[in-house]
Amino acid sequence: MMEISNNFTFPFSTFYLTGIPGLEEAHAWISIPFCCLSAIALLGNSMILFVIMKEQSLHEPMYYFLSMLSATDLGLTISTMSTTLSVLWFDAREISSDSCVVQMFFLHGFTFMESGVLVAMAFDRFVAICNPLRYTTILTNARITQLGVAMVIRMIVLMLPLVLLFKKLSFCGPNGLSHSYCYHPDVIKLSCSDTKVNSICGLVVLILSTGIDTPCIVLSYILIIRSVLSIASPKEQHKTFSTCASHIGAVAIFYIPLISLSLVHRYGQLAPKIVHTMMVNIYLMLPPVINPIIYSVKTAQLRKVVIKLLLTKYTPV
Repeated sequence: MMEISNNFTFPFSTFYLTGIPGLEEAHAWISIPFCCLSAIALLGNSMILFVIMKEQSLHEPMYYFLSMLSATDLGLTISTMSTTLSVLWFDAREISSDSCVVQMFFLHGFTFMESGVLVAMAFDRFVAICNPLRYTTILTNARITQLGVAMVIRMIVLMLPLVLLFKKLSFCGPNGLSHSYCYHPDVIKLSCSDTKVNSICGLVVLILSTGIDTPCIVLSYILIIRSVLSIASPKEQHKTFSTCASHIGAVAIFYIPLISLSLVHRYGQLAPKIVHTMMVNIYLMLPPVINPIIYSVKTAQLRKVVIKLLLTKYTPV
């Protein structure tokens, strides 16, 4: 009986989530900024989606891609918010294996989709700046829809092997996770099975997602910079580069935390657990919170529409 109980398979295991290590007594207070950030992410991205759908003047490729970015940010926020707030509010730390798999699928899946959307937005800026006369003929509604479907298909194709391999793992000891959600590298460390194939598959998935997307974004901006510097005056250069400011900001707040998290996981084994926890939280929460703010402030056309809708709603008749 002891041997059976200590060698159960994944479908019957339960995992235990962790809040902020060392600050368990302050979870109620820590939940306040988490709630505020989650509310900003939900309201900000929902507002952008609503404004783009409602306003006919925003039915352009750039704003279609922005709506995709907001949708993925909403999905990322929702997929982590429920368990994080449950741990902070109610100390509800148990999560079933099935729920863990579902959360892991969407958490990493929306991350891969966001990376893909950022590539599509970089391509949008490349076409708009380097080939403006063919902008509407290249980025047609049908082609944008195809890109969106391709991102979803890529996410599913990348995530299915991870999930299927994960389902075959056995867990023999305490299943305490390091975070308040199921993060793939964190969960496979708990397995008593050989996880070499899982690790290799995770690395391949990373290469086929951000490993391809990052060079594509860099290449797009190299071509943009070369094109602008060769044909535009200093004033036109500044005006042209300003149209890329929002996208550059979105890329920075997505990839800088991602790279920092990877470095901490690889080289920061001796760092306190709270450092790892805060890095993961920053990586998952920063883009959904900051992206709506960046685009609302930096994109004049979107800002004007938002202000117009707010004034129309709250101005007495």
